[in-house]
Amino acid sequence: MKKLYAEQVQVSGGRDGRARSANGQLDVPLAMPPAIGGSGRGVNPEQLFGAAYAACFTSSVRYVAGQRQLDPGAVQTEATVGLSVADDGRYLLDVSLRVTAPGLRGEAGATVLAEARRICAFANAVRGNIETAITLASADDAIEA
Repeated sequence: MKKLYAEQVQVSGGRDGRARSANGQLDVPLAMPPAIGGSGRGVNPEQLFGAAYAACFTSSVRYVAGQRQLDPGAVQTEATVGLSVADDGRYLLDVSLRVTAPGLRGEAGATVLAEARRICAFANAVRGNIETAITLASADDAIEA
């Protein structure tokens, strides 16, 4: 395996704190959402995770489509990240990715999504750990995670 690079982010104060990247490009206040008793006056980890996963997956879709000489159009991915608590007290995430790619339809679209899911770093990180649903909105194709 060949490491391409590494990033460093420091968080102080946990869910009610601040996140800063070593290069200063990320510097955001963190706050728990009102749904779980927080002020909502900041970004929460689920939003950050959803943004990161959606960005990685969108890039993967564009890459795979390009490798197959397909024009996916303007690719957008909407991530919905859920936070749940299990009966034994463990906190769990679930993710739903809704990909819009006007140039991808039917079987070709499903094939691109399946390959994007195979190569995406975030999809690989969560595989087997987080319930994930991926849907191609333009063709209404779903890939079971």
